[in-house]
Amino acid sequence: MLAFALSALACNLPYQAITPTPPAPTLDPTATTTFTPEATFTPSITLTPTVTLTSTITFTPTISATPTFSFPTVVVNKQAHCRYGPSVAFLHAADLYPGDTGSVNGRFEYSGWLYIKFDKLKYYCWVAPSVVDVSGDVGTLYYTEPDLQSIGYSNYAAPQNISAVRNGDEVTIQWDQVNMTADHDRGYLIIAFVCQDGNYLWWTDSYPDQYTTSYTVRDEAGCPVPSEGLLYTVEKHGFSKPAQIPWPQP
Repeated sequence: MLAFALSALACNLPYQAITPTPPAPTLDPTATTTFTPEATFTPSITLTPTVTLTSTITFTPTISATPTFSFPTVVVNKQAHCRYGPSVAFLHAADLYPGDTGSVNGRFEYSGWLYIKFDKLKYYCWVAPSVVDVSGDVGTLYYTEPDLQSIGYSNYAAPQNISAVRNGDEVTIQWDQVNMTADHDRGYLIIAFVCQDGNYLWWTDSYPDQYTTSYTVRDEAGCPVPSEGLLYTVEKHGFSKPAQIPWPQP
């Protein structure tokens, strides 16, 4: 009965529209956000050099011919001696005859003698320029010094107890005799520089045997360089070592 009454009452109430309420959105816990990067700028131009410089010029030196030096030559014009040094005081080295030929390899500064290899000899020796006819210019040659120690050998020592005494413009040299056999004996050799008439002169002299043991030479004042000298024993095989002369100055 009550339910009927309520139903009747509800039919007499004014009408009110009812709007349904939408359900609340449901969050999906598995959903993820994906970031898509935008395009990246990449340079696409590459600079490559295309020009190569190549040298095409090659320098080629021009080779000039070098002239070959020709030593002067000689022909002996008279019978003469070839010696082991550049003056007549030196030991005899060989006999020369007209027509002998050779080549000049040097000259001496103080005497003008020539250092020659004769075709008929196996060694060099010295000659005076007056005994040969020269083809070529000897002035182009170097000065050569005689090397007496390279000539053969000596069985004897240099003279001993050498003295030199001045008497005005003269110097007298004395020494002890060197005893040599008659076969070996070639005496002594003096090589000196002395002052004469204001000129500084290269001076040589020799004795033929062992028995003469003194020598006198003129030596004056007036030269800028002191005088001096050496003394050798000479035998047929060669020269002794030099002995210094204690030269007295003016």
